[in-house]
Parts: sequence; structure tokens; C-alpha cells
Amino acid sequence: MDAHSDDTEKKIDRFVHNKDEGYLDPVLVDPVEELTLHRGLKARQISMITLGGSLGTGLIIGSGTALVRGGPLGLFFGYSFMGMVCYFVMISLGEMGAYLPHKKGFAGYATRYVDPAFGFALGWNYVFKYFIQTTNNVNAAGAVVQYWTLKVPIEAWMVIYIALIFLINLLGIRIFGEFEFWFCSIKVVSLVGLIIMGLIIDLGGNPEHDRIGFRYWRPPYGPLGDYLLAQVHDVRISHFLGFWSTLTTALFSYIGTELIGVTVGEAENPRKNVPKAIRRMFFRILVFYVGGTFVISLMVPSNSSALFVASKSPAGAAASPFVVATTIAGIKVLNHVINAVVLIFVLSASNSDLYIGSRTLYGLAVERKAPRIFAKVNRNGVPWPSLIVCTLVCFLTFLNASSSSSVAFGWFANLIASFGAITWMCISYTHIAFMRALKAQGIDRNTLPYKAPFQPYASWFALIFTGIVLFFNGFGAFMPFVSSSFITSYIAIPVFFALWIGYKFYYRTTTIPASEADLFTGKREIDEEEERFLEREKLKGPRSRLQRIWDAL
Repeated sequence: MDAHSDDTEKKIDRFVHNKDEGYLDPVLVDPVEELTLHRGLKARQISMITLGGSLGTGLIIGSGTALVRGGPLGLFFGYSFMGMVCYFVMISLGEMGAYLPHKKGFAGYATRYVDPAFGFALGWNYVFKYFIQTTNNVNAAGAVVQYWTLKVPIEAWMVIYIALIFLINLLGIRIFGEFEFWFCSIKVVSLVGLIIMGLIIDLGGNPEHDRIGFRYWRPPYGPLGDYLLAQVHDVRISHFLGFWSTLTTALFSYIGTELIGVTVGEAENPRKNVPKAIRRMFFRILVFYVGGTFVISLMVPSNSSALFVASKSPAGAAASPFVVATTIAGIKVLNHVINAVVLIFVLSASNSDLYIGSRTLYGLAVERKAPRIFAKVNRNGVPWPSLIVCTLVCFLTFLNASSSSSVAFGWFANLIASFGAITWMCISYTHIAFMRALKAQGIDRNTLPYKAPFQPYASWFALIFTGIVLFFNGFGAFMPFVSSSFITSYIAIPVFFALWIGYKFYYRTTTIPASEADLFTGKREIDEEEERFLEREKLKGPRSRLQRIWDAL
């Protein structure tokens, strides 16, 4: 695709076996600049992508399934509780990312601090997760458009979406960052607008001037849903199962927030920008996820037949509860405007998913844990072989040619929740190993660029509770037993252990003792790179008041 990449493997070999510096372990050191990703993401892009990058199908579409199964109270509590777990995972990742912002993602941290086999399994688990997640978002985009018309085959829309996100990613990190900045800006502003709109509708600002209040939190709509009541024949158990199902849906919604662990490799001044992005995570979760689901629970009755429910809804159903809310309120035209906004949400999410998947595959190739061809980059720093493979996998979305988009959405959601839960557990355990290494080697956590609060308890809690959610992820597949749901809910677990154990036996790797974990290799190069960036920024002179205001916004 680019003549620049033809001799990449020879250059990598010269880099690894440099005669002046001796042998450099490619697992621990980033390649030289001409062979690697470019640090082209600006502070505003990092902040906005972290803020809105993962706002997509889970919140804007999947919340409808959670409302039907868990009721308004179950929806609110489920997203609140998993939001806390998500925050604990993100602060753990932020501490490692700010200390060593290398270009191999968090699988690289697992390789350094736990075991190379653990890093290998985590890396491929994450690649598989983004194979599915990008595909799911393309599928969801088709479901959104079907609200307007069923005349155009959904496959045609999907080809257009796949081509669009491939082109944006191919243009390089600066173009991608700019696109995602404005995509995420639209998403953030729109979601704030939807929340405000929901409160206005609830308080009587609708064509009927009907003050809804907490009407949908009371029987027969709530406060809890009767999930699988016909199977368990006990209202209290069905209420609990409804609440528990919202945890899985909420987990699916929050998956993707860990993208900060991938973007650190292409971020300018990561030691400053990563902590800033992580600190804003709490307010993002509180306002967008918890606030958004709370407003949905006020506007839409949990027994509404118009809600899009994974595995059940027909083609043409409103994909988002926000669209359903405006229809119920009798507000004309606005439902089409919101559906267009939902489409932007989904396309932006699929765009960032394709980016993360290609970068994760690239990181594995640099570590020699994937075929070397995936380590190639073009002149724009784009790992184009990885990008092509991740794009081709998107065509799995044609599975819904034989099944409805809602059925395919249910399958993909189960897979994403499973792969994502394993990712969160691995991040949490890697951070525990990182803290042990710091203590064993006499490094005070107070000297780190960013010190995660509530540790080590937060990482342990996230590890254990996410494991419990993963174990019971597919309980609904047993009542009655549905093989497709069972497989998609649990296939990730044996895949992960097969990768971990297989690599461990083949290469005879051992768990790294805390006193021997490598906390320093590659850090000097990153420090020097950051110093050069700060010097260039200093030469530009002081920023104007208008520029400072823009940065603050």
C-alpha cells in the first residue's frame, strides 16, 4: 500500500539488534519514530475522545433492553453500580498509562508486570473484542436507518458505513483525531440536550402539558421489571434477575472507556493529558451514563412495545429509548432529528472501535505476538495491514441477513460483554501487580504523574465483582436453554485460557516476581520525547486568552 513499509521488517531487525546499543527487547521498547505510530493526538482531542469516544450503542440503544428487563429502578441502579466499577478500572489504567505511556496498549503492561503469556492472552482477547464491537456498531447503524426506510437493503447501508470508517482511519491519526473530536463534540452536546429535553418532557413541557414525574416508577410500569417471571414463577426472584441483567447490559455500555490505554501511545504530552482525562471520567459517568439512564427511566414506560429489545424487536423499530420518548410525548419531527443524532453516535463509536482494534493488533505484532506484517505502518503512521484485517472482519455484520438486526445485536452484545469483562479483570490484576512492583522496588506511588485513589481496594473490588458478573453473564440462556445465547455469553472464557495456557506452555514463561518486574525500560525514551515536545511548545510563546478559553472548554 505504501513503498515506505516495504522494508519495515529489515528496519525493525536493525532496531532490535542495534550494534551501538546492544539488544533491545521489542516487547519493552517502542520502535524508532519512522517505524511506529505518530504522537498526533492533541490535548483537546484526547479529552474529547475520552469523554465521548465510547458513547454508543450500549447507552443510546442497549439501555432500552435494560429498561424492559430491570424496570426503571433496576436500570438506574445497574448503570450506577457498574459505573463505579468502570471508574475503578479507569483510574487503575490511568496510573499505569501516565507512568509509562508506551505504544503497545495495556497488554504491554500485562507483559511487563505479570507474565508474557498473560499479556499475549489479554492482547488477543482485546483484538477479538474489537472485531466484534466494530461489527456490532455497524449492525446497530443499520438498525437505526431502518427506522426511516426498509426499502434499501440493510447490507447496502453497512457497506457504506464500513467504507467510511475505513477511509477516516486510513488518513492518519491527525485526521482521525479531528474527525473524532467533532463527532464526540456532537455526541456530548446532543446527549446533554437529550437529558435536558427528557427533564422538560417529564416536568410537563410536552404538547399535552402532562407532568409525568415518577409515574413510570410505580406499578404497573415499575419500579422493578419482571424478567423471566414465567420461568421462575416467583416475583422477587424475577425482580432480582431483572436487576442482574441490567448489570450485564451496563457492562456492555461501559466497555470501550478503556480506550485511554490505547490512545496514550499517540497522545501529545501524555504525562499531563492522561491524568487530566482520567480525572474527568467520574463526571462523565455520573452525567452521561447515570444521568442519561435516569432520564430514560422517567420518560419511557418499561412495558412499551416500541422499545428496541435485543433478540426480539422487528426491523424498523425505534433503536433508541430517546426516540421512543419523543414519540410517546407526541412531539412531531423531533424523533427523526434524534434518530439522526443516534446514527452519529453509532458511526463515531464504530470509527473509534476500528482505530482501537487496529492499534491493538499492531501492538501485538511489535511484541512478536502476532504476524510481523501487522507491525507495518505507512508514512502517516497508520498500521495499514492491521487496519485492513479489522475492516474485513466488519463484514461479519452480514450475519443479520439471515437473522434480524436485533437478534444479531443480542449475540454481539453478549460477546462484547464477555471479552470486555475479561479485559477489565486483566487491567485490574495488572495494576495490582504494578503496585506490588513499585513497593518491592522502593518507588513511592506519591512520585507518580498520577496516583489512583482508593487503592489497592478499588482494583481488587473491580477484579472480583467483574468476575462475578462475567460468570453469571449468560444466566438467561438456561431459562430455557438457548445454545446461541450460551455460546456467545461464555465462549470468551475458554478462548482466553486457551491463549494464556497455550503460550505459557509453548514458550515456558513464568510469572514475573514483583522485584524483577521491568519498570524502567523504554521510560527514558518517552521522557526525552516529552521533553522535546515541551521545548517545541515553549518556542511557540505564551497562549492567548482566547486559546486558553478554548483549551478549558
